[in-house]
Amino acid sequence: MDRIFSGIQPTGTPHLGNYLGAIQNWVNLQEECSSVLYSIMDMHSFTMPKEPAVLRQNILDTTAAILACGIDPNKCLLFRQSLVPEHAELAWILGCLTNVPRLLRLPQWKMKRASQNSEGTVGLLTYPVLQAADILLYKSTRVPVGEDQVLHLELAQDIAQHFNKKYGEFFPVPKAILSTTKRIKSLRDPSAKMSKSDPQKLATVTIADSPDEIVLKFRKAVTDFTSEVTYEPAARPGVSNLVSIHAAVTGLSIKDVLHQATGLDTAHYKMVVAEAVIQKFAPIRNEIKKLQEDKSHLIKVLEDGAEKAKELAAPIYQEIRRLVGFQ
Repeated sequence: MDRIFSGIQPTGTPHLGNYLGAIQNWVNLQEECSSVLYSIMDMHSFTMPKEPAVLRQNILDTTAAILACGIDPNKCLLFRQSLVPEHAELAWILGCLTNVPRLLRLPQWKMKRASQNSEGTVGLLTYPVLQAADILLYKSTRVPVGEDQVLHLELAQDIAQHFNKKYGEFFPVPKAILSTTKRIKSLRDPSAKMSKSDPQKLATVTIADSPDEIVLKFRKAVTDFTSEVTYEPAARPGVSNLVSIHAAVTGLSIKDVLHQATGLDTAHYKMVVAEAVIQKFAPIRNEIKKLQEDKSHLIKVLEDGAEKAKELAAPIYQEIRRLVGFQ
């Protein structure tokens, strides 16, 4: 059957890029498919360990945010990854079928190891195998991914095919659902993608930022010395990033956005984009605040979702155990 799986790391309140590149698409997909699973990937976030209290709060804040954005537990399974132990168990089996040079070639391993200024951990190297297990554990057929995760999905596809060749046809080979939204860039460095880990506070807009914070961040957004608003990602990445954001939050095409911006200089256009973002996130921000006041509800949503996820995973994993000889 058609089944969609995706996940988000609990880094706290998602930023503008998370919303436009992933969460907004999730909301649409839960209406289109009868079997959809979304996971709070707390095990993946442990590749860069945080204080336990911080991790617990981040899990709740991320859950509140995606519920406020429109994810409905009645239309999908929303659960916390670590509450379903079969994810880690399947990752071990799949890891034993995956060669190390393949993992060493993945660009995320090189980038994240460099950002941590270390030799890197086993978890950091092998988390793409855990991603494959996340997907394959439910025999998922489609996976929403951004540009930076395409290679990891290709690894999952190869692992599925390798398993099928060795043990017989079992896993469907999952296909990518690519986001149509342009990747949202940092407001301070348009050559880099927007990120919660960016040390520059003004670089990243979160969906819970106040109107004043949003205005300040867009006012300080890096553009160039040409005042006209145009869309030229290679030549004018800063202004083009603003145009992409404006189009994405309003649902307009790039062409329509540029038409609206005719006669505006970039300084005034920044405020137009800021206002569009404020309008988009105002109801979401209010709903996040309400949900954060009821921690027990957030915990119950994740636990209920995990129970349902286990019901799906258990028979599939038992068959995997039989196929590989564990039982």
